[in-house]
Formats: sequence, structure tokens, C-alpha cells
Amino acid sequence: MESSTETSDTETEMFLHPDLQLAQFHDREGELIAEAEQHRLLATARRHRRQRRADADANPAARGRPAGTLAGCGQRAAAPAR
Repeated sequence: MESSTETSDTETEMFLHPDLQLAQFHDREGELIAEAEQHRLLATARRHRRQRRADADANPAARGRPAGTLAGCGQRAAAPAR
């Protein structure tokens, strides 16, 4: 009876060719780099969004930002007197 640690004649170990291993390594490395770049871009966007919100909270009536909840009406011209 064979021990469980020995392999039988029908079981064979498969080894990857070194070129195939290198290609898989480069593919995975590219995936990791793309994932890190995506994470960096999202973190930058979140940081800028938080900064804009903090600036808007500090100065709600800043130029180009309405102070209230209603949309601005745009530039107004003086109407002639009747």
C-alpha cells in the first residue's frame, strides 16, 4: 500500500515553461499596476471633492456659487423706468 505523500504512476506534476511563467508574471504585474493607478485616481478625485465641499461650506456665497438652495437666474440688466 502506498503512503498518501507519494504520488502514483498515473499522477504527474506539471511544470510551466519559464517563458509562460514570465508571460503570466508580466500580465499579473500589468493588472496590479492598472489597479493601483485606478485607486490613485479615485483617491485624488475624493480628496478634491472633499476640498471643494469644505471650501463651499466655508464661503457659501462665493462667486459662481449661489448662497441659497435655488438656482441662480444669471446676470440681470437694469430695466428702463416706466
